[in-house]
Amino acid sequence: MAYDFARAFAKEPKGWLVLLGPSGCGKTHLAAAIANERIKQEQPVLYKTAPDLLDDLRSTFNPGHETPYDQSFNILRNAPLLIIDDLGTQSSTSWAKEKLDQLLNHRYSQQLPTVITTSTPVEQLDERICSRLSDNSLCQVFVLEEKQTYSPDYTWAPGLELQKQMTFKNFDWHRVNLPLKQRESLEFVYRQTLEYAKSPESWIVFQGVTGCGKTHLAAAIVNYRYQAGKPALFIVVPEFLDHLRSTFSPESKVSYDQLFESVKTTPLLVLDDFGEQETTPWAQEKLYQVINYRYNAQLPTVITTRCSLDDIDNRISSRFVDRKLSMPYNIDVPDYRGDLNTKKGSRTSTRFKRQRR
Repeated sequence: MAYDFARAFAKEPKGWLVLLGPSGCGKTHLAAAIANERIKQEQPVLYKTAPDLLDDLRSTFNPGHETPYDQSFNILRNAPLLIIDDLGTQSSTSWAKEKLDQLLNHRYSQQLPTVITTSTPVEQLDERICSRLSDNSLCQVFVLEEKQTYSPDYTWAPGLELQKQMTFKNFDWHRVNLPLKQRESLEFVYRQTLEYAKSPESWIVFQGVTGCGKTHLAAAIVNYRYQAGKPALFIVVPEFLDHLRSTFSPESKVSYDQLFESVKTTPLLVLDDFGEQETTPWAQEKLYQVINYRYNAQLPTVITTRCSLDDIDNRISSRFVDRKLSMPYNIDVPDYRGDLNTKKGSRTSTRFKRQRR
């Protein structure tokens, strides 16, 4: 039905066509086919993904840009046929929401032919956009494929064998070689984390150098929850983004939407090595979406990072330090591996002295 309607729409565009479904279901293919058919007929059409549309608008504020903002926005508003692909994947800033609302409101009131593809259910879109897409007198909505349920396997993933062994019992919070103040601080964080593991209801942010124990404590929370038969998901941030990219491959057994949704909504999420990922706009946007969703839903989350908060995107760091939800712990102790080297060095030194005697 969607295919037949899209073919008829391409011949004579009228009203709005909304194609809804997960990645890989064919909605973008149909939207692009409509554009190609119009071009073949030598008819004007403007095709943009939602993020690119907003990026292009932002770029018009640069002094050297060839086309001023007003002219660029007017072209979008009055295009004879506008196709917006991937609505819902754009940044959710106030400015972005305002521009999309102005654009769609104008085209709605003028009843200008428009095609929209989205993987977000209509009822979950911005309220004003939802009301327009729900108008059956103008919009024809096709759900190309019902979203399949995807239940993540709440067990340790391959490659995390070391974290699988990290428990509260084998966490060395005594560290007798440390100054008393550091030992007391480490014990405090340990005990607070153990209490958190019993009933996670907020956020914990562990900061510190490599080897200070932050990953061990985060993994211990997950192991504690697994032992209690409760769900939890431990993710190394750079690897998560790699897995997310891999879902765009036709060979992927899990769709992008399934993986992303499972991470966003998991009852307890650990994001390990936050800040070690590539700082591409796409990576930053995906992490912001995860953090922002969990912040608004107040879902228990644990983050480990070597970064100072000043080095983290302000949209994210502001949520890390919100005392109403988050508990930041700066584990101010040195790399425990240095302790082991020191102990080895001490034994070597003692043997050397005995030999000299």
